[in-house]
Amino acid sequence: MSSSIDNCPRVGNGYDVHALKEGLPMRLCGVDIPSAKGFVAHSDGDVAIHALCDALLGAAALGDIGLHFPDSDPRFKGIDSKELLAHVVRLVTDEGRPSYDIVNADITIALQEPKLRPHIDTMRQTLAEVMNIDKGRVSVKATTTERLGFVGRGEGCEVWATVMIAPRNVNQY
Repeated sequence: MSSSIDNCPRVGNGYDVHALKEGLPMRLCGVDIPSAKGFVAHSDGDVAIHALCDALLGAAALGDIGLHFPDSDPRFKGIDSKELLAHVVRLVTDEGRPSYDIVNADITIALQEPKLRPHIDTMRQTLAEVMNIDKGRVSVKATTTERLGFVGRGEGCEVWATVMIAPRNVNQY
């Protein structure tokens, strides 16, 4: 059943957390970050891309990252999360009915260390390229938790992502 709501922009939110462990690689937004600690995960552990995938899937009402890429599936062991994001973008923009355009993405990364400011522009560019949108539509922000909680103790990282998508046949944005 089609209705006028099918022609409205949609917002999706994503959230993900990964533990940190000495000696593992750290990748955020598709960018390798020099760090003594990295993410414990089934895939490459890119917690930011995982949150972004959930936001996109949620906006299009297509489930979540666990539905599409279960950590029990050996095909996804060690996979580059940019591949997961590219697949989600195809689901949302090409295969979905209706198809959507990605209006913008806003990501907030909570990580005590290392400092991410030197990597933000590369992160934005990398995500924009995978999503086939202009870098100006991608925001990546980093914050600490002032040494409070598991993030502040250096035990993990948490990321929030928000996206807006709009039906391809409607140019209201």
